[in-house]
Amino acid sequence: MNKSHTYDHDSGRKITLSIFRYNPSNPASEPSFREYTLTETPGMTLYIALTKIYTSIDHDLSFDFVCRAGICGSCAMVVNGKPRLACKTLTSEFADARITLMPLPTFKHNKDLSVDTGNWMNAMSLKVESWIHSKEQTDISRIEKRVDPDTADEIFELDRCIECGICLASCSTRIMREDFIGAVGLNRVARFSIDPHDERTDEDFYELIGDDNGIFGCMSLMGCEDHCPKHLPLQSRIAYMRRKMVKV
Repeated sequence: MNKSHTYDHDSGRKITLSIFRYNPSNPASEPSFREYTLTETPGMTLYIALTKIYTSIDHDLSFDFVCRAGICGSCAMVVNGKPRLACKTLTSEFADARITLMPLPTFKHNKDLSVDTGNWMNAMSLKVESWIHSKEQTDISRIEKRVDPDTADEIFELDRCIECGICLASCSTRIMREDFIGAVGLNRVARFSIDPHDERTDEDFYELIGDDNGIFGCMSLMGCEDHCPKHLPLQSRIAYMRRKMVKV
């Protein structure tokens, strides 16, 4: 079922957003697409377009956002078949002025474009034990041990992950295998494996990811790296961890 809504305020190109609408907590709700037509403004992002729709046309529309600057990862959604961040995607990128928006797959669906990535990410962090493992007692009165600058840069590069869920939505293995931790989980393990503060061995990491739901489930189809909004070296880190785990 398609419903059309129009917002005509300023002069400019008219764009049409076809948005997936469904509330799984409402027994009367049925999956459908609704079309909204509005006027494009200079520099308009999908986040701005969705906000205009919510404030001026349809107060019942649900979508996620926090930072509006590509840092929090909350506004990830499927845009014309590809997972992207709404706050970093310009409406001017679409020459035909038609944009279809759907929620990310693989996550629990909340409503419309909103999905629950937070609980999944928290469970993943616990599964891969995403914290420094060390027998040393932390003494906040002392300066931390120095880290080689190159190693620190390598750790920082992997720490740039914003947990948006786009790598999981782009992953064929994750779509087929519910318990697969995906590139975000494997990236997390790779980050701690190179951290000199972490005392875990390769054998310890193997216990966490050495199966088909971990490092050996990746089919190296590059979907995660191709769509990562932060351009992280996900495949090279996964390959790095796979070589280490094979040796174990």
